[in-house]
Amino acid sequence: MNEQPDRLLVDETDIARLTRLVKELDDEEQVRLTLDDGTVVEGVVAVRPTVQLFRDDAGSGMNALLRLDTLEGDMPPRYLWLDRVVEVFRLGSD
Repeated sequence: MNEQPDRLLVDETDIARLTRLVKELDDEEQVRLTLDDGTVVEGVVAVRPTVQLFRDDAGSGMNALLRLDTLEGDMPPRYLWLDRVVEVFRLGSD
């Protein structure tokens, strides 16, 4: 995939936050995510994302791309840059 994130994170604190988020997103986990613009999305984590190094004209930085499948399975998956996620809530039976 040749996607390029809107933001490249270089600050250690931001990269550590990405790493924490990755640990919250298990394979096939049903989740509700709140994004930085207040949007709430629900879906199934296709596979745990990985923090990756990206380069652009301004330099290099980190981000991670999350594939979120729909809960119903009848819509195409949604791809989200992990730096946009502010909250992860696990759905499912308790």
